[in-house]
Amino acid sequence: MNILLYILMFLASVVVTLGGCALFTNAIEWLGKRLKVPEGAVGSIFAAIGTTLPETSIPVIAIFFGTGEERTEVGLGAILGAPFMLSTLVLPILAGLLIVYARLGKRGAAFTLDYREVRVDLQFFLVAYALAMACVFVSIPLIRYLVAGLLVALYGLYIRTKFAAEHDGEASLDPLFFARRAARPAYGLIGLQGTLGLLGLVGGAHLFVTAAKSLSVELNVSPLLLALLIAPLATELPEMSNSFLWLYQKKDTLAVGNVTGAMVFQGTFPVSVGLVGTNWNLGPMAMTTMGLALIAVGMSLVQLLWGGQWRPWLLGLSALLYVGFTLYLYGS
Repeated sequence: MNILLYILMFLASVVVTLGGCALFTNAIEWLGKRLKVPEGAVGSIFAAIGTTLPETSIPVIAIFFGTGEERTEVGLGAILGAPFMLSTLVLPILAGLLIVYARLGKRGAAFTLDYREVRVDLQFFLVAYALAMACVFVSIPLIRYLVAGLLVALYGLYIRTKFAAEHDGEASLDPLFFARRAARPAYGLIGLQGTLGLLGLVGGAHLFVTAAKSLSVELNVSPLLLALLIAPLATELPEMSNSFLWLYQKKDTLAVGNVTGAMVFQGTFPVSVGLVGTNWNLGPMAMTTMGLALIAVGMSLVQLLWGGQWRPWLLGLSALLYVGFTLYLYGS
């Protein structure tokens, strides 16, 4: 009986997440249209920050308001887990889903987006994350504080760069759900719909985690496997849901920008929290996740610089880094 209940919770989490995703993406697109900002900025900044803020609160609360030694572990785990998941799993899944959609005849088999915007995202992330990784070998607190400030400034420069891009023109989009007959919906309705959608995304992710934990106990699944696969997937569920929906709608700039923009944010602001609030002494496993994230993003950037575009099957190979690391941890 309990297992049936947890399965129903899983299904409910999917419904809540998809509903929240539809509300949030629709509101974010209308916000971008009303503000007349480039489409790249809508996905990389508005959507990325909106979906990452709830999980970003975890390291802030854990590091500055938590108690005990575990606060540092929780905080650093949350900080380093997101870039690792986004680069080695979410982007490859996006590429795989593109292939699936193409096989089903729903769209073409190649990304249709401005790769210059993607290069900007990847380059900003590589610079920021490499600086953060270099600080592991620096024991002087002042230097870490200066780098933390530099990362925040770097994200400010990133925002300025994205907003300075050329406007893409009027993109076709569905009416705002909360004002279907309005040709120009009010900011208040856009904000209300976006907030409710974001709450739905977060609520669906939490329901997903609760069901997964309970089911793992019933089925006697390894807690390690749960920690490596279920919980990280749940934290990135909002980004994935938004991107998958946009990809299906052939809005690739928004779909990819939501992921790469989240990577830039996660590689700057939360990392600066870790640099200031901890001694930034990272163990081998934490260093490995940082290294694998840099390798995955580096491979994606090299593919762009070499061929000018992404080949979905080649982009999907980054998932081998996630799978290999997961199998290594599970076997150790």
